[in-house]
Amino acid sequence: HDAGPYTGTMPLYEYRCEDDGDLVTLLRPMAQADEPVEDPQGLGRHFNRVHSVFQVDATTATPEAPAAAGPPLGGCCCGSGGCGH
Repeated sequence: HDAGPYTGTMPLYEYRCEDDGDLVTLLRPMAQADEPVEDPQGLGRHFNRVHSVFQVDATTATPEAPAAAGPPLGGCCCGSGGCGH
């Protein structure tokens, strides 16, 4: 099996149960992020993907990764933070 140029790891995704709020974390390819999640307890519950919000603080500079200029941005993919994605 040829993985092509990408040999990185798969991301973790969190899914919350609609019925009881139970949280499940799965390691799956990005292409499968929004596919249905099988109930790990076999109870037929339904799960929705939780969109994580996080922030990376790049205040420490290294030769490989210089410090970011300006304040850290929000965790949204658009970079503005707090936009509700």
